[in-house]
Amino acid sequence: MDYITSFSILKSLYSTNLKEVTIPGSELKILNIEFRSESNPEGLMNDEDLSITENNFFTYPVFVPPGRVSGKVVLLLHGLNERNWIKYLPWAYHLSVNTGSYVILFPISFHINRSPSSWINPRLMTGPVKERKDKCSDVRMSTYANIALSSRLSQDPMRFFHSGCQTAFDIIKLVQQIRSGNHEVIPAGSGINIFAYSIGAFLAQILVMGNPENLFTDSKLFMFCGGSVFSSMKGTSRLIMDSEAFNRIYNFYLDDFENEIRRKSSKYGSISESQLGMAFRSMIDFGRFRSFRDNLFEMLRGRIRSVALSRDSVIPAEGIVRTILKNRKPGSIVEVWDFPFEYSHENPFPVHIRSDERSVNSWFSRLFSEACLFLA
Repeated sequence: MDYITSFSILKSLYSTNLKEVTIPGSELKILNIEFRSESNPEGLMNDEDLSITENNFFTYPVFVPPGRVSGKVVLLLHGLNERNWIKYLPWAYHLSVNTGSYVILFPISFHINRSPSSWINPRLMTGPVKERKDKCSDVRMSTYANIALSSRLSQDPMRFFHSGCQTAFDIIKLVQQIRSGNHEVIPAGSGINIFAYSIGAFLAQILVMGNPENLFTDSKLFMFCGGSVFSSMKGTSRLIMDSEAFNRIYNFYLDDFENEIRRKSSKYGSISESQLGMAFRSMIDFGRFRSFRDNLFEMLRGRIRSVALSRDSVIPAEGIVRTILKNRKPGSIVEVWDFPFEYSHENPFPVHIRSDERSVNSWFSRLFSEACLFLA
């Protein structure tokens, strides 16, 4: 199936409420696997967040190759403020078909089906948007789609760190399940590679740099529209977060985060000073722990690759190039592409522009062919 066809078919078939989804004309299946999160890693979460039950017990989809005999896994990590899997289903399908791997779509903490359905209900979110605009008269791009994330991050910017920590611990648990043979579907000892997009690439970089318990020693990482330090991101978007929220977290992590973790050393000491914590801290800004970050990227050379988009305004290409290659020109490790159709960071492969269907299909195929060759 081409991209647009697979998008339409998978969108019509998939539901998080189904245990198993059969894809017509394919031997591939999708299974929704139950997962219980480490609900409060290192005691970081506040009571309000701990009370969100959807975040602690949820399902995640696994694309299962024919015969279930594969010893390979691709972990697919999504972007910020995503509320369903629709965009990623054809991505996972093509990764599985062309690598022969199990593909796990794992939700970031408080995203996808780990968040209350009310957070994306236009009727329920219209009031909070109006209140926010009344309170912050100069706020830009405040919408019902981003109001929940925007309000939460404005209220407590440490939630960005806490959510990342919880997700990292969940992924560690997931990989341990696979390594030990305790996963419901995937064979013991399967090799794990990562396809990561947007903020998922930021998380994936931190995981492979931190390499907790040596779980990612042999993993390869392919990034799309991601790979830069946090300070090069521009997260204001109608679909991600409003300007008030982005300015709040940007200023906090550039100016206050290091002081905050020192001030609360009893709470953050063990995690912020671990290899994983240091990886996060080094990915905040170019000058922060630069030699630590550069040395790790040098060690990872050959195991990471990124494709950036030249008209990406959320995670601009120049920040990705500078982060991974320092001052080198783009090459085989980082490439900068420009699709010949209208696209955005949030929607790199639009499906509703009939005049460009052939071009969208072609460029999608090119990207995922290269990703599959790298990850296979």
